Amino acid sequence: MSKKLYVLVRKDLPTSSHIAVQAGHVVAEWLLHDQQWQNGTLVYLGIKDEKKLLHWIDKLNFKGIKYIKFREPDMKNQITAVATLGNDKIFRNLELL
Repeated sequence: MSKKLYVLVRKDLPTSSHIAVQAGHVVAEWLLHDQQWQNGTLVYLGIKDEKKLLHWIDKLNFKGIKYIKFREPDMKNQITAVATLGNDKIFRNLELL
C-alpha cells in the first residue's frame, strides 16, 4: 500500500490561495471516502488547466487507479483537483507545487 497521497491541482486558478484551498478540498474528500492513506507523505503536483486535469483523469481511469476529484461549486462545478494513492513512476514528469 502506498503511503503517498498525490494531489493534482490546477495552476490556472486565480491565486495561490485558490490553489491551496482546492488542494485542501480534495484531500478532505479523499479522507471522507477512503481511509487507506494514514497521513503519510503528501505530494502536491501542478497541472496546467482543467483540460490537462481531465487528461490525467482519463489516464488514471485507463490504468484502473482509484482517485477522488473535487468540483468547486463557486467555479461552475469545474474540476479543480484530483487525489490518488500512487507511485512515483506515473507522476515523474509532473511539476511539484
